[in-house]
Amino acid sequence: MLESTYFQLAELTASLGNLEGLTRLFLLLFPFFLLMELPVNLLVLAGIFRWYIRRLSTTPSQSLYTPRVSCVITCYSEGRDVEKTLQTLCEQLYPGHIELIPVVDGAAANQATMQTVRDFRINPELYPGRELRPIAKWQRGGRVSSLNAGLQQATGEIVLALDGDTSFDNTMVRNIVRHFEDPNVPAVSGSLRVRNVWTSLATMLQALEYFLSIHTSKTGMSEWNTVNNVSGAFGAFRREFLRHIGGWDTHTAEDLDLTLRIKSYFGRQPLRIPFEPAAIGYTDVPATFRAFFMQRLRWDGDLYFLYIRKHADSMTPRLLGWRNFIMTLVSGLFFQLVLPFLIVGYTLAGLVVLPVEAVLLLFTIIYLVYLATTVVFYLTGLILVSERPMEDLKLAPLVPVFPLFMFLLRCWGVVCTLNEMFRRGHEETSMAPWWVLRKGKRF
Repeated sequence: MLESTYFQLAELTASLGNLEGLTRLFLLLFPFFLLMELPVNLLVLAGIFRWYIRRLSTTPSQSLYTPRVSCVITCYSEGRDVEKTLQTLCEQLYPGHIELIPVVDGAAANQATMQTVRDFRINPELYPGRELRPIAKWQRGGRVSSLNAGLQQATGEIVLALDGDTSFDNTMVRNIVRHFEDPNVPAVSGSLRVRNVWTSLATMLQALEYFLSIHTSKTGMSEWNTVNNVSGAFGAFRREFLRHIGGWDTHTAEDLDLTLRIKSYFGRQPLRIPFEPAAIGYTDVPATFRAFFMQRLRWDGDLYFLYIRKHADSMTPRLLGWRNFIMTLVSGLFFQLVLPFLIVGYTLAGLVVLPVEAVLLLFTIIYLVYLATTVVFYLTGLILVSERPMEDLKLAPLVPVFPLFMFLLRCWGVVCTLNEMFRRGHEETSMAPWWVLRKGKRF
């Protein structure tokens, strides 16, 4: 009897010991870096609520500020799609003058795009104050070359850098230009939405990503003057400031590069880059997952090139100011470059070390944390920010899938970073000819 009781106590003690060991191992492997995202998420959400309250408490006023606007439209192989871009710019409900400068890169090989630009006509009676000034670059020089060519010809006080396959709401120019009435605003970021939303599952997930990361999150970041990037497909700039800093620079990811160069003045001047959620542009995104991941191979790899190689010396609070310095370290360097490696490392460690039950429990907790974050941001954006909530409501069924989509994207980020680290992937981009990229300064 005593012997039987002794063996039962021994088995119970061993079980408790194993349970304690598993608990200790589980706590050791639990990705506490998830909690580091919480302060940033709360800051963004607080910014969204602040923006919403400020908008409700502000009396709408009609601005008399209507400067001349130059739209530099980079065109390469859009064909007939560029006509839609030009047409939506002509239809802007903006009383000021709008100058349309489509720059056709490699026009000799892109006759369809060039012919579309040539055939486009502006009816001066129907669209007064609209002017077309096309530029044909017969030899291809890349996107940066096109932007700088357009900047040299631009006569407007405000310059909009736009993609040839992007269309716009007819209030876009009016909503984005009003911010430049403040002389401390050198640039404004517009909101991008996906035009080919319902083409495939890949485009629908990207539409939700754009809604959460651009339309919703940038609204909150703008309230604290920490907008991370002025999109290359849709951004507005003060022409004199652009020329002062030398326009766009060679290499790739010219949008983030330009944003970081503008922010390098934040520590010396009281500048700010607002985000305008009511200035809406629509762009086509990759329709297949293969095309999507190949696009992100360039985008995410460019982050390492810019943050680590090109702008490492300018990552100081003296240049960026403390607010943007901290946000760049956290949301740029940590979330974009370090966190993917932590996620992949924790995933592999969990699969190797933990038993199946513990792995399932761990991954379920992580999924629920990200799902809760997604739901909060989605509902906040839908209720407070969205200008077309009924359309955005159709994306709701994708919310449970989105954390898994982002997990795959974070894992892919490791491949993108390694590709840039060891192969200098930014020099293999299709955004410019190889000889243009190679002639740029190597970092």
